[in-house]
Amino acid sequence: MAKRISKILLYLIVILGAITMLIPFLWMISTSLKTAPETIAVPPIWIPKVLQWGNYVKAWNEAPFGQYFINSTIVTVITTVGQLFTSILAAFAFARLKFYGKNLLFIIFLGTMMIPGEMLIIPNFVTLSHLGQIDHYGALILPWLASFFTVFTLRQTFQSTPNQIYYAAKIDGASDWKYLWQVLVPMSKSTITAVTVLQVIGSWNAFMWPLIVTNSDKMRTLPVGLQAFTTDAGTQYQLLMAASTFVIIPMVVLYIFLQKYIIAGISKAGLKG
Repeated sequence: MAKRISKILLYLIVILGAITMLIPFLWMISTSLKTAPETIAVPPIWIPKVLQWGNYVKAWNEAPFGQYFINSTIVTVITTVGQLFTSILAAFAFARLKFYGKNLLFIIFLGTMMIPGEMLIIPNFVTLSHLGQIDHYGALILPWLASFFTVFTLRQTFQSTPNQIYYAAKIDGASDWKYLWQVLVPMSKSTITAVTVLQVIGSWNAFMWPLIVTNSDKMRTLPVGLQAFTTDAGTQYQLLMAASTFVIIPMVVLYIFLQKYIIAGISKAGLKG
């Protein structure tokens, strides 16, 4: 009886958490289909009297969202591929190779995870400004080509691979490079998929850094482009929510299709939230 009650309570907590997470998303969709007066009505209106599908067309044409979409795609793809490449190499070095000062270097890098990202904004901005990369793709991409969180996650997975596989590959004449890409990476695809999806979501939804380093519409990304609906005269909430849907839907679809890989990858890496 006690076990059944605890299971019921667990399900209730999970359902409550799911509802809490879904309400903002449902409110965004609902607001995107309202008229302007309905968005500020009191009490709030959940279901519009007439669905305003034209809000999506108007929102898309209100700002150069086509350019924003291209910029977000370019930045997300390049940063994700670059970060994966550098992280896989670094993780393999820390997991398998032997070199002087490896443990000390790993601890130092691990300590950088304790530094708030906001503290790096000014140094990164000054550096990129001196390099002439402000309002260019370089400013949006270069700071994110490496991530020690990804290195740490992949290192945990690489270390969990039995040593016998590594020694067997070496006996068969495989170099470290060949062992990494032909044996270790395929065996760690769940973790690699997980960190890839997390990086894609993080890069796609980034707001503060792109806002700081871009000055023109031709370089802005989708999250920054949402500012087009907030002016001195007020905010057009129905258009803002319609545009927000453009930003969120691709990541929701991506997560739905790859969620099992994310869960499996993080679990395999030994990380707990």
